[in-house]
Amino acid sequence: MLSLPREPLFIADWLNFLMIHLEVDAKELQKVTPFQLDLWNGCAFVTLVAFTLNGLRLRFGGALAQLLLKPISTHRFLNVRIYVRHGSETGIHFLAEWLDNRLAVALGPRVFGLPYRRGWNEYRHAQSDVLRGRVEDVQNGTVLAYRADSGNGPAQFAPCTAGSLDEWLMERYTAFNCIRGRRLFFRVWHRLWSQVPVQVRLEERSLLAGQWLFFREANVTDANLSPGVGEVWMGWPHKLKTNAEVPVPTPPREPEPVCSALLASGGQGDTTR
Repeated sequence: MLSLPREPLFIADWLNFLMIHLEVDAKELQKVTPFQLDLWNGCAFVTLVAFTLNGLRLRFGGALAQLLLKPISTHRFLNVRIYVRHGSETGIHFLAEWLDNRLAVALGPRVFGLPYRRGWNEYRHAQSDVLRGRVEDVQNGTVLAYRADSGNGPAQFAPCTAGSLDEWLMERYTAFNCIRGRRLFFRVWHRLWSQVPVQVRLEERSLLAGQWLFFREANVTDANLSPGVGEVWMGWPHKLKTNAEVPVPTPPREPEPVCSALLASGGQGDTTR
């Protein structure tokens, strides 16, 4: 990123991460994104990412710039992200993001083309035997609630195994977005995730299932807990030059019957259904 002019734009800490991965129907998921899906052994995934953004600041501008960003420097996120590709580059695409900061919700779509929505986000991700989270949409009252078991004793955080499903899901550094027909992307950089697998149960999913029918039958396949990463670089939004540059989506393969078995062997965590 440093080889590009003016990059990065923002620096922040991403704290107390919980990533919940769900396997969904690839054909139905392709219908809700303008980008080509990136699949793992023919399977499509959506990840719910619950975390706290802390200390957001501009890379330039000094104390005055930090003061200007103070109203949006810290807030809680719930990202609903899917896995896509543009040409040879793989990345993520956000279906929606719920934030508990009114000003950030107003600014995000204008600057980055991000699908921000206002939510009441409550997370308890500190190290303990039981982790909980709840996100309620301010406008319609739909809810996502989850409970996670982190096991006995202190968590043993470590990077993902090279070539594993967890690495494929977690280590993503480009985001592709689309707003009012404009296709955008931005890049991030941070140290490798230090994580531990956890078992998660969704106790309420109306926040998701009310908008995307494929979430009604989606299975939780894996989840990862992380204390987070500091000094995350977030780049400027860039415009994809022409629609012709976006590859025409090819029909995804039907998930094979062995897909769930592949998940169990390819990831680091126990599968939870």
